[in-house]
Amino acid sequence: MSSQLQATVTAHEDKLLACIHCGLCLEACPTYVETGDENDGPRGRIYLMRAVAESRLSASSPTFERHINRCLGCRACEPVCPAGVEYGQLLEGARATLQANDNKASWTSRTLHFVLRHIWLKPARLRLLFTFGRLMRDSRLARLLLSTRIPRLISKEAEFGLMLLESSRPMSEPPAVAGGYTQGLSDSHINPPATAGASDTRNPVQIFKGCVTEGLFKRVNDATKLVLDINGYSTSTPNNQVCCGALHAHAGDLEGARQLAKQNIEAFTNENAAPIITNAGGCGAMLLSYSHLFAGDADWSERAHAFSNRVRDISQQLQGKEIKTGAEIGPAQVTYDASCHLINGQHAGDAPLRLLQAIPNLRFVPLIGSDRCCGGAGVYNLMEPELSARVLNDKLAHVSESGAQVLATGNPGCHMQIKAGAFLNDMRLEVCHPVELLAESYRRAGTGPESESRH
Repeated sequence: MSSQLQATVTAHEDKLLACIHCGLCLEACPTYVETGDENDGPRGRIYLMRAVAESRLSASSPTFERHINRCLGCRACEPVCPAGVEYGQLLEGARATLQANDNKASWTSRTLHFVLRHIWLKPARLRLLFTFGRLMRDSRLARLLLSTRIPRLISKEAEFGLMLLESSRPMSEPPAVAGGYTQGLSDSHINPPATAGASDTRNPVQIFKGCVTEGLFKRVNDATKLVLDINGYSTSTPNNQVCCGALHAHAGDLEGARQLAKQNIEAFTNENAAPIITNAGGCGAMLLSYSHLFAGDADWSERAHAFSNRVRDISQQLQGKEIKTGAEIGPAQVTYDASCHLINGQHAGDAPLRLLQAIPNLRFVPLIGSDRCCGGAGVYNLMEPELSARVLNDKLAHVSESGAQVLATGNPGCHMQIKAGAFLNDMRLEVCHPVELLAESYRRAGTGPESESRH
């Protein structure tokens, strides 16, 4: 019996055993919908986990490995589960078991674990990696390589990896995304925005930068700071913060995740318990899980719990305020795609839509299946490219049906996945973060600086 999976099962035995195999999770699971295979659904995977934990199935079984690895980890099964099974935590325990028993890993898997261990845990090396990535992107070398088809000769994963890098490029011009009657948003239950008061330094918040966001989407962090400043918050960005650890946890490297978590808990020590603001759904969900990551650890449990209680997405932080309105910014239609971990992990609900509603006369169009996974899921698109592409194609079909020219989403992984997919399918689609649009609205209204970082 795997000690890692056994520990996870013991910690959550009541909820694991409470699974009544009702099947309500199946239609919420993107992989089950695509394959129709019971083992590719949450209840099938839970059955496999129990079989391994009870020594009825080997942890090195190809069946266990295949179906656990094919899970997106989107956690869409959790909100619909009547038994309250915390599937995300069980999945991480199962993948930790796979990592401990994985003696025949593919080269892609081995490369991932090498990068996570020897680069992602080393901040200086990680900054160098992202600097190189930006040079590849901004010099258009990545685009040139893609045009030669050389990456495809190496592997489909290498080709798509370059597409993901290319897709992190900022829009060539400021987004032109307003100018007509606000559709969809004004018909919802979301309260209309109003002008907020002057900045109040009695409302301090701390910004979590995120490794991918700061490395490839610094413009989103700049926009986050601008929006918070204008809406009455005093912002600070603690030094020595590191990656949230989500990639490690999702890959089963829980020790690596704990190592990063400890550094972040230390970096965000604050006697005033200021809120920790995120702008990436994956990061936010991981930061919230620190209390679970250190459950049973006498030295860190209390500190981790206090840390997690301070974490909020920027949209959640502004949810209780009257968001300051900006100016119109153009005629294009905009839609919104929800990050899985923002809705299923952080439970942000419709909060991000209020950021868009603060833009006057935004031509918003709803997106069918906005709450469904795009298939990005961290590095899932590189580890399981075929199934990821099938899930993505469903998303892109709905985006095309919406008629939107701009899609806003609150996670860098989703941004790159959808933009890369649009590129592959010759779709003219701009992708950005909701906070970028609001920040641009403020700039046009004269309430923000003329220019911000564009990378």
